Amino acid sequence: MMAARLFHPRILALASCLFVATAYSVAQVPTSADAGLADSTLRPQQIGVSRNSETATAVESERQKAADQIRNQEKQRILGVMPQFNVSNISDAVPLSPGQKFQLAFKTATDPATFLFAGVSSGISQANNSFPGYGQGAQGYAKRFGASYLDSFDGTIIGNAALPILLRQDPRYFRKADGGIAVRLGYAVLSTFRCKSDTGDSQPNYSNVLGNLAAGGISNLYYPAGERGFVSTYQRAIVVSGEGAIGAILSEFWPDISHHVFPRNREASADERP
Repeated sequence: MMAARLFHPRILALASCLFVATAYSVAQVPTSADAGLADSTLRPQQIGVSRNSETATAVESERQKAADQIRNQEKQRILGVMPQFNVSNISDAVPLSPGQKFQLAFKTATDPATFLFAGVSSGISQANNSFPGYGQGAQGYAKRFGASYLDSFDGTIIGNAALPILLRQDPRYFRKADGGIAVRLGYAVLSTFRCKSDTGDSQPNYSNVLGNLAAGGISNLYYPAGERGFVSTYQRAIVVSGEGAIGAILSEFWPDISHHVFPRNREASADERP
């Protein structure tokens, strides 16, 4: 009975809306550059109106450059299906604003392919009778689908938007694209635990690690009673982290694979490089 109440559609909808609203509200907080700009506007006599105007122009130029780079990222898909919106081929890409981080995360979380993969994953789960507490039949499939999609949605919004905004980290995967296979493989795997800050420094990927743990904790609201608790939360976080590492490897090497399998894509990919 308690599991049924926790899985009530209103509770799930409320949880999802809460995370979207939280991430969106945080995205409205001005960045340090914006804060400095606002402060300079209040004190033009100290820094000069001309400098204030130049700063405003520079900030706007950076935002426009970042927007252009995002538009290119939003065209990226593996086999024309799997979104690669959070992958950058530009090592020194312009840092994202809070709103742009949320934009990329929300676009990925609501992409049709995300629903498709949740549906396929749910079908496999039902065929293997994973999470037997959900039962079988249409109702069992619906519960598995809801859980699978919410896992993906929560992890993406928290790990790729809310936490990167709060911690000032860049949620994107930056392809290495050169070097030996072993070097690139290690680089991709370590991206699960290392990332760039908004200033371009390398630092621990707190956003990804904590985001996976947070999503695993939230899933206790809708997973069957036997699949909840401390151990299950960490197990799910570890599985998601492993899936993220596999995704990073695919993101790193897919352009190379694509160039060999689909030669016509070479010129298009080259045009996206700086």
